[in-house]
Amino acid sequence: MVAIDTLRNHLIDKLLNISNKEYLVALNHLVEKSNINNEVVNFTEEQILMLQLCDKDILMDRTISQEQFNKVDLKWLKENSLDGDSC
Repeated sequence: MVAIDTLRNHLIDKLLNISNKEYLVALNHLVEKSNINNEVVNFTEEQILMLQLCDKDILMDRTISQEQFNKVDLKWLKENSLDGDSC
């Protein structure tokens, strides 16, 4: 089951990065027409804990916009990139 969860999460990560509307519409059409069963997904304790922590962060207003995150992330990447001088 872990392999399925890993694959699903990998696909979700990729989907979150797609901005082409036509591509997303085509994927949505494909998924809607596929033979998906409506089985209940049981979350692991760790997944439930992560969702609870996310909910708490939202309630406590500990969130930033995607644009702010991108700036912080880019700054961190620049500061922590390997330039060949450090080993």
